Amino acid sequence: MILKHKTIVITGGTSGIGREMVKVLSIDNEVIVIGRNSEKLASLATQHQGLHVYQADLVVQTDVNRIAIEISKRFPHIDVLINNAALQYSAVFLDDNFNPQHIADEISVNLTSVCNLTYQLLSALRHGERALILNVNSGLALAPKTSSAVYCATKAALNTFSQSLSYQLENTNIRILQAFLELVDTPMTQGRGDKKMSATHAANLIVKGLNNEIANHHIGKVKLLNFLLRIAPSIAKKIMKKY
Repeated sequence: MILKHKTIVITGGTSGIGREMVKVLSIDNEVIVIGRNSEKLASLATQHQGLHVYQADLVVQTDVNRIAIEISKRFPHIDVLINNAALQYSAVFLDDNFNPQHIADEISVNLTSVCNLTYQLLSALRHGERALILNVNSGLALAPKTSSAVYCATKAALNTFSQSLSYQLENTNIRILQAFLELVDTPMTQGRGDKKMSATHAANLIVKGLNNEIANHHIGKVKLLNFLLRIAPSIAKKIMKKY
């Protein structure tokens, strides 16, 4: 799909990878950004002409329902849905500061809201000749690390959801894509690891994959991970355990 003169919905578009994708996509398209922070959304709207912003907390599914109804009414035809927003906590279950509420929050943002928003916008996506749903995923969907167990689980579930949904929609105009990312330098990954891919580079690669409709886009070091999982899965898992 040539991403020009398209109507694109993106979650988590006020910072990190989402913010960089908005920069690229808003040049020639009508972009609808869903974010939690109203101040950041307002600032973003002033920087890009024709940008539409909607405030919603993806932890709260009533918020997701509300925003989906508002968007569907105003934009009955949507070409691309990018499920980009994600939430990750690094504490392990044995830590004294582990907060069990974070379990529900991560599942809500990383999986439930994706399923819900996708369903709610399906009618608008089916309105045209061709539509894409891109689920921004992680290499941790393929092999988990020790920390962030819930995050890893939600990303693995997102991978399975994407595959199953692609079967359901294979005779429709909608194609399901995934982008599997290595560690990217974003506010979510502050203080974790080094030699991270820049958010700008990650966003450009994701958009390139969208243009080329790459079904499972393994970005950066995830290419190597995917290869190792095929030829030496025990080694790949051992590496990711310490990631």
